[in-house]
Amino acid sequence: MTPNLADLRREYSLNGLSEEDILPDPLHQFRRWFDEALAAEIPEPNAMMLSTVNADNRPASRVVLLKELDAQGFVFYTNYSSKKGTDLALNPWAALTFFWVELERQIRIEGYAERVSEQDSDDYFAVRPRGSQIGAWVSEQSAGLASRTVLEEKQNFYEEKFAGIQVPRPPHWGGYRVIPTTIEFWQGRPSRLHDRIQYVWDAASETWTSGRLSP
Repeated sequence: MTPNLADLRREYSLNGLSEEDILPDPLHQFRRWFDEALAAEIPEPNAMMLSTVNADNRPASRVVLLKELDAQGFVFYTNYSSKKGTDLALNPWAALTFFWVELERQIRIEGYAERVSEQDSDDYFAVRPRGSQIGAWVSEQSAGLASRTVLEEKQNFYEEKFAGIQVPRPPHWGGYRVIPTTIEFWQGRPSRLHDRIQYVWDAASETWTSGRLSP
């Protein structure tokens, strides 16, 4: 029997998060929590929900993988012609969400996306598994597909085309960096009185400020 959704609940009580716990730079704080997620052996800790908005102001979300974190922001790779790519071309503002239920933690990021350099995209593409490199040529991501057979025929075509040579990066494939303007760290607490610490970027002073949010 399907359970009553209203009865599904979990009490969070593993940790707390205080203003004294956090680092001044939210990217450093993110790395601290990410390292703890790695140490906890959480499956796919770099999986993040990417939300974009299209020309009609309709939002869409999907899971992508974080592939780099640098001093500027959060990097992922995709097909520029995909739905997320076309959304970002029209409206570069995006949101990212990480949820690590094993640690009772969530991180919300808001910012704007820009393409990484051609060199950065080339460098990352070169270390991808060969099957993934071929797949980047095969898939017209988000486009309609008549059948699985069509996809497999295209796969065979490109495997033969690039047989014995290095697979080049397709011009329609590369990376985006989400440059954050707001980052929120959420730690689950009992009775739904969760800890929420938010960082906001002040462009005028080029500094981060932080504060507690009501749960």
